[in-house]
Amino acid sequence: MSGTKILGIVLLVGGLLGLFYGHFEYTKETHEGQFGPFSFSVAEKETAVIPSWVSLGVMVAGVVLLVAGRK
Repeated sequence: MSGTKILGIVLLVGGLLGLFYGHFEYTKETHEGQFGPFSFSVAEKETAVIPSWVSLGVMVAGVVLLVAGRK
C-alpha cells in the first residue's frame, strides 16, 4: 500500500468517526492551590463539538485520495 492510500483510509475513518460521535470531552485543570498542608486543584470538563461539514469534508478528501491512488 502506498502512503496516499493509507492517508485516504485514515481520513475516511476519521470522517466517519466525526459523523457518528460528533463531539469529544476532555478534562482541563484550571486552578491549583495550597492552603497550609492541604493542596487542591479544580478541573473542568470541556466538550469540543465537531461540525458535520468538517467530517464530510474529511471523508471527501479521503475518497479523493483513494481514487487518486488507483491511477
